[in-house]
Amino acid sequence: MYCIVLRMAEYQPEAQLKKGLLDACVLVALETGESYGYKIIEDTWHIIEISESTLYPILKRLEAGGLLTVQSREHNGRLRKYYKITKRGLERLSEFRTSIRGMDKLYKYILGGEK
Repeated sequence: MYCIVLRMAEYQPEAQLKKGLLDACVLVALETGESYGYKIIEDTWHIIEISESTLYPILKRLEAGGLLTVQSREHNGRLRKYYKITKRGLERLSEFRTSIRGMDKLYKYILGGEK
């Protein structure tokens, strides 16, 4: 898994960086197959703390951007939305991974590891 371990109470990045990291973590969670909201939270809890009230707007935004698709199916008598990453979503994830690798040197510099 390529996500950085974050505890949002301890780490407050700029809004755009935080948004990008959250989007990437959701896409990573969907990379191996479709899933539903609670399962995404369950699969990523050890990487990033994310609430349902944060996750669902992210899922809607990613769907609107064509990065994932959603399909409703019945499960135990209730409709459940299943999310699946699209080809465009995989491409965006690849771009994110490339850019974050390039930022590694910057993070090390900021943290005092490289001069």
